Amino acid sequence: MSRNALLPTTERLLTHRLAVEQSRFRVPSLIAAVVRDGELAWWGARGRMSEGAEPGRATADTQYRIGSITKTMVGVVVLRLRDEGKLDLSDPLERHVPGAPMGNRTIAQLLSHTAGVRAESPGEWWERTEGGDWAQLAEAMDGEATVLRAGSRHHYSNVGYAALGELIARLRGRSWFEAVRAEVLDPLGMDRTTTSPVAPHATGWAVHPWADVVLPEPAHDHGAMGAAGQLWSTVDDLVRWTAFLGGNTGSVLSKDTWEEMREPAIVADADEWTDGHGLGVQLRRHKGRRLIGHGGAMPGFIASVWADPADRTGVLFLSNTTYGGIRGRLDLGMLDILAEHEPSLPEEWLPAVSADPALLALTGTWYWGSASIALHLRTDGRLELKTLAHGGRTSRFRPAGADAWTGLDGYYAGERMRVVRGPDGAADHLELASYIFTREPYPPTAPIPGGVDPGGWRGR
Repeated sequence: MSRNALLPTTERLLTHRLAVEQSRFRVPSLIAAVVRDGELAWWGARGRMSEGAEPGRATADTQYRIGSITKTMVGVVVLRLRDEGKLDLSDPLERHVPGAPMGNRTIAQLLSHTAGVRAESPGEWWERTEGGDWAQLAEAMDGEATVLRAGSRHHYSNVGYAALGELIARLRGRSWFEAVRAEVLDPLGMDRTTTSPVAPHATGWAVHPWADVVLPEPAHDHGAMGAAGQLWSTVDDLVRWTAFLGGNTGSVLSKDTWEEMREPAIVADADEWTDGHGLGVQLRRHKGRRLIGHGGAMPGFIASVWADPADRTGVLFLSNTTYGGIRGRLDLGMLDILAEHEPSLPEEWLPAVSADPALLALTGTWYWGSASIALHLRTDGRLELKTLAHGGRTSRFRPAGADAWTGLDGYYAGERMRVVRGPDGAADHLELASYIFTREPYPPTAPIPGGVDPGGWRGR
């Protein structure tokens, strides 16, 4: 038995939830899966994937359209380009795609749907029609590519991802999909993720709202708009993608960039902050979980992928219906079943293989003014500020040279921490942003900004 196998009772609950959703929303076929610790832990299917005398059930190798889940893979290639120094996320698009109709909007804004770019392409409903190339799309927008002030709010834009697809093509010298395949799909072993269906695949259906009959939906090559939602994939492939979103990034993306990818860039519902967007990914807060993933919808298909990195768990489903109401119900419902009936065990703690004595000497209590902060040396060789009784700001830090560290999250994300040593070579104090951290609260000999009263600490 796999170490990630679920209990029979949990499997039964998941199968029941799958069956209820498929029947209630009249979904022609529905397949779902649970991922744990980067591996497939369970999958189940209901319904029939195609027409005919013996229409067959879906398997983990059956292709479905995944719609906007495509955007997450496009986003990863853009971030790889940034990591290689070929662009900066603050670059305006026109620096790399001259003449782009939304050229004054930044790459980061396009990734996070904060560029204020129109939601859909001009002309006919692009998801049901053949698409043209980038030049045709750009010309068709005719000065109407943007509808909102950049950065003003979350405004989902399929057109924005068409622009990112063209950006990739310009910088890689090949199509956005060829770049995605070479840099993302092949390294992760996702060889059943393609731009057009390859058997076995499901047929896309529209279900009549008032009768139990179905109508086949068209599937075309969407040209430049393909980067917004062209791809087909399988459960087997999306298990790998769910694991990637959960932090198993392998050689495709550095952990630091993955962390950056899932930082909230904008929230879609500011009053409650349930849904938001990072760099190429959707974010959701659900019952204490912080999820990363994306939904997808194309004519005849609905899909969803969510990962919970903290719990090392993920869920996904694929279906062949145009509308169904299952997104946000089945996927999150499966997470709820797991949390209630089979919560993940925390990772086993193991001591570090070795520890640098110079780093050990940095650990323990430091003081920012009179607030006590603990510096902890992690198993991965990074340092972490932890608050103690008096509160304060927490952050993790990665090495950035001799006695230098860069903040990874929290208030000090991107900030430099420097260890300042005394004549004897021992750490005297830490410099972080404009702050000084010392081993004692306000020692008179430390370079505390503003100085320390020469009278020292006193009573009444």
